[in-house]
Amino acid sequence: MVLKVETPAPIAAFLDTPTPPSWVAAACERLPELLLDHANCELKAASTALSFIYRYPQRTALCTSMSRLAREELRHFEQARKIMDEMDIPFSRLTASRYAGALREAVRREEPHRLLDLLLIGAIIEARSCERFAILAPHLPDKLGRFYAGLLASEARHFESYLAFAKKECGVSEQEHATRLAELIAIEAQLINEPDEQFRFHSGPPR
Repeated sequence: MVLKVETPAPIAAFLDTPTPPSWVAAACERLPELLLDHANCELKAASTALSFIYRYPQRTALCTSMSRLAREELRHFEQARKIMDEMDIPFSRLTASRYAGALREAVRREEPHRLLDLLLIGAIIEARSCERFAILAPHLPDKLGRFYAGLLASEARHFESYLAFAKKECGVSEQEHATRLAELIAIEAQLINEPDEQFRFHSGPPR
């Protein structure tokens, strides 16, 4: 029986563009590469959450939320590693993808704009991850598909948490928040649609 999973409506509405079908086809053919980068992404997500705690320790609510998020992402990293071990896929650290590098370059240096950009980019990456869990799950081997469906259920609201903190913590107007979010979503959409030299969990369609 084919696993039935759909992209949650709030995530589909939030992202500017869906994942290209050519990326999905490549992912199904390149599972070892997909899983290796996915495991690295879970580890990086935990590291990102911890970086907020180190950089903004005075923001109690933000730190409490990011502490919980880091623990959850580490559990998902462990689960991804277990599946890799079962499939005899060795783990190694990967360099940053074009996607991650371009979004990082878009972050402004001055506060509170730096914090705003980091939180908005966090929301975008979390939403894209969930969108890809949803579109991949029905096409993957049963155990892996169910793992991705479970991750979707667990992480589907992460992007909303990032967005909420972007509104609460940065002291910018609603208009500035909306304008910057639109700019960053447009950058992300371009990265998702442009052909990519590397195949990664968040890459564009392979050349």
